[in-house]
Amino acid sequence: MLFYFVALGLLAALALPRALAAEQPRYKLVYLDELGGPHITVDGDISCCGILPSIINNSGTAIGSAATSIPNPNSPVINNPYAVPNPFTIVAAAWQGPVPINLGTLPGGYYSFANGISNSGLIAGISETGEIDPRLGVLEVHPTLWVWGYPIDLGTFGGGEGYGNQVNDFGQVVGYAQNDSADSFDYFGLGTQSRAFLWQFGFLKDLGTLGGNDSQANFVNDLGQIAGVSYTSSTAVTNTGFVCTQGTNVPRQDPFFWENGKMLDIGNLGGNCAAPAGLNIHGQVAGNSDLADVNAYPHAFLWSRESGMRDLGTLGGTFAQADALNDSGEVVGTSCTQGDQACFAVLWKDGVIRNLGNLPGDCGSSAYAINSQGQITGDSYNCVTGAPRPFLWENGHMYGFNFVPPAGTELLLSEPASINDQGEIVGYSLLNTGFQAFLLVPCGWENWSVESASCDDVITDASAPSRSDPEAAAQRPPTADQGNSTPREMLSRFRSMVAVRNRTFGTVPPQQSAAPHRSTIPPVNIIGH
Repeated sequence: MLFYFVALGLLAALALPRALAAEQPRYKLVYLDELGGPHITVDGDISCCGILPSIINNSGTAIGSAATSIPNPNSPVINNPYAVPNPFTIVAAAWQGPVPINLGTLPGGYYSFANGISNSGLIAGISETGEIDPRLGVLEVHPTLWVWGYPIDLGTFGGGEGYGNQVNDFGQVVGYAQNDSADSFDYFGLGTQSRAFLWQFGFLKDLGTLGGNDSQANFVNDLGQIAGVSYTSSTAVTNTGFVCTQGTNVPRQDPFFWENGKMLDIGNLGGNCAAPAGLNIHGQVAGNSDLADVNAYPHAFLWSRESGMRDLGTLGGTFAQADALNDSGEVVGTSCTQGDQACFAVLWKDGVIRNLGNLPGDCGSSAYAINSQGQITGDSYNCVTGAPRPFLWENGHMYGFNFVPPAGTELLLSEPASINDQGEIVGYSLLNTGFQAFLLVPCGWENWSVESASCDDVITDASAPSRSDPEAAAQRPPTADQGNSTPREMLSRFRSMVAVRNRTFGTVPPQQSAAPHRSTIPPVNIIGH
């Protein structure tokens, strides 16, 4: 089946993407079917630092993981370091339209997760091997590549654990793998060194480090260029704990750019911790860095060989975070206004920062992804609760999606995760019955396997002017519950509602039943301003 995905991906790479229409966008909502169990998710490890996976390609194939109805004999007796104990087998899955494909696990495993997909249909992620790591006493999890639906164990450097982050169109996979050398500062608390790797032609290559013991590779483009992070020494220093999530007292961490066998330290903005958030085909790296003042909040950066590292600036406040980069060098993320009164989704383009505003009635926003056409998706946040509402931003306008939950369920929140060059958006909803992945398909871009469905027109709310002017937004009075919050507190509140945004998930509470199988496509209303 995935052979078909590969062919579709190659055709999509040659096809022109959907042109942005001058009229308001119209979308249909597709809830992705399950594999028999109560959970389904399409988010990879996006829980920190603006590092997001590629989980939908240009042929519309989305990836993630789903629970089956098969009991997991290893839960909760022997767990792996990546998955919350779950009574069901959880496996990597792919969707072309609503129908899921079970990608399976490595022989002996009961858990796998698909974390990155190329336009050629190759899929990278992780899988249990069925073996127990003698050092940790947990099930080993190895980086895995799925080719035509067949999982390939990429191996490790002698340790029991590893993770496949991304794969390019030519089958080059990057991630990290453990070796067997003891290390108290390893990235994942596994007790041995974590090393960035490149897997190609059947061989796993250790990319080395910037001077410390640990590294990991996050991104690879179709030229084989790689971006990741590495410790620069083995001596602990102080950082904010915002970009480096391993603790506030770990060795200095810098992002690296790897090409033709050489790892280049691309530096930082004066602090002790920096990390990439994206790598494009031109070798540009976007990311986030602490500043020289250890009490200051991090800023976003854009790096290239020609220009070095440049601070992208803020909306006047003390905080900015990059989350994604496209091939035109456009960066999206979040920044706070003057006095840190509010934080908004932003676009950095041609050296200028643009405030994307928020949906009517909301008080903040964050941007997570941008495609080659400049379409952006993210969340707009409720003033009081911080509850998120997914948005699409294009041609200077932000449009919000009103989701109709499946029959018999209650919608708690919805989160976009990624957008492809045709404007298809993949994400997940949290229902009272558990997680449910969704796909938003623009009318006019008819995915070959998406059933026809009605598309509702965008409704424009002209009473809510766009706050695209940073100075005007900075002068806007804060709300009563917002004015005394720090950026960390505001972002923490905004994202507390979506704390599940990572690669793990647990069980449905006993009093709740699993969401029913869905084969129909409900309508979706889009509200914009």
